[in-house]
Amino acid sequence: MSNTSKYASNAILWIVLLTMPYWMSAIGGYTELATRVLVLGLAAMALNFLLGFTGVLSFGHAAYFGLGAYGAGITIRYLVPSTPVGILVGVLVGTLAGAVLGALIVKLRGVYFAMVTIAFGQVFYFIAFRWNAVTGGDDGLTGWKRLPLDLGFSHIDILGNDKAFYYLVLVIFAVSAAVMALLLRSPFGRTLLAIRENERRARFLGIPVEQHIWIAFVISCFFASLAGTLYALLNNFTDPRALHWTLSGNFVIMAVLGGMRSFWGPLVGAAIFVVLQDYVSSHTENWMSFIGLFFVLVVLFFPRGVLGIFRRKSAS
Repeated sequence: MSNTSKYASNAILWIVLLTMPYWMSAIGGYTELATRVLVLGLAAMALNFLLGFTGVLSFGHAAYFGLGAYGAGITIRYLVPSTPVGILVGVLVGTLAGAVLGALIVKLRGVYFAMVTIAFGQVFYFIAFRWNAVTGGDDGLTGWKRLPLDLGFSHIDILGNDKAFYYLVLVIFAVSAAVMALLLRSPFGRTLLAIRENERRARFLGIPVEQHIWIAFVISCFFASLAGTLYALLNNFTDPRALHWTLSGNFVIMAVLGGMRSFWGPLVGAAIFVVLQDYVSSHTENWMSFIGLFFVLVVLFFPRGVLGIFRRKSAS
C-alpha cells in the first residue's frame, strides 16, 4: 500500500470516528454503541500490541481491563469522587498488576504463556466475585457514576451528555493510538517485530528478548486497563464479567477479525463484533452462535482479517 493510500485511508477513518455520533442513528445505532466500539477497540489494540506485533498470545487481558474498571469504580465510590482520579487509579492498578505478573511469566511461550495468563486472570475474577463488601460480588459495583469534568475554565457534562463523553473517549483513544504507533515505529517496535518473526535469531543478535517482551506486556496492560476504566465510566457500572477469560477471548476475536498484523485491524474487528453483537442479540438469544459462525468463516476464508482483504485488493 502506497503512502498516499495510507494517508487517505487514515483520513477516512478519522472522519468516520469524528462524525460517528451524528450518523449512527441513521443505521439503527446510538451514541453509546459508538463509544463502546472505541473502548473495546482500544482494548483489542492493546492486546494486539502483544499478539500481532510481538507474537505473544495472552488469554488473560480481561484481568487488566477489569482491574482498570474496578479501580476507577472503587475510587469514585469509596475514595475520591473524581473522574480523572478514577481513571488514573484504575490505570495504575492494572499496569502494576501487569508488571508484576508479566515478570513471573515472561519466560514462558506458546500455550503455556496463554494458559498461565488465563489462570492469573481467573484469580482476579474470583476475588471480585467473592469480595461482596467492596466489589458487590456477582451483582457488580453500583452506587457510583462518572462525574462532570471541571477544567477550571470550562465545565464538561459527561454524565448527562453522551456525545460529550464520546468525544472525551475519542481524545483518549487518539492519544493512545498515537503513542502505540510511535512506539511501533521506534527501534523498540522494530525489535518487537524481529522477536515475532524469529526469536532465536533475535537472541543471536544479542537482543534481551525477555526484557522486551516484559516491556511490551506492561505497555499492553497499560492500554487495556485504560480501556477498562473507560468501559466502567461508560456503563457507570462494572461486574466480575469484566475480568473473565471469555472477555479476553473476545479481544482476540476482535484482533483476528480485523487483522492482527495491521495497526487498525483490531479497531475494525471491534466495530464489526460490537455492532453485530448489538444487532443480532436484539433479535435472538442465540447471538453467540451467529458471531461464532461468522468468526469461523472469516478465519477460514480470510485468515488475514477484514483489512487483509482490502490490502490484497490494493496490492493487485
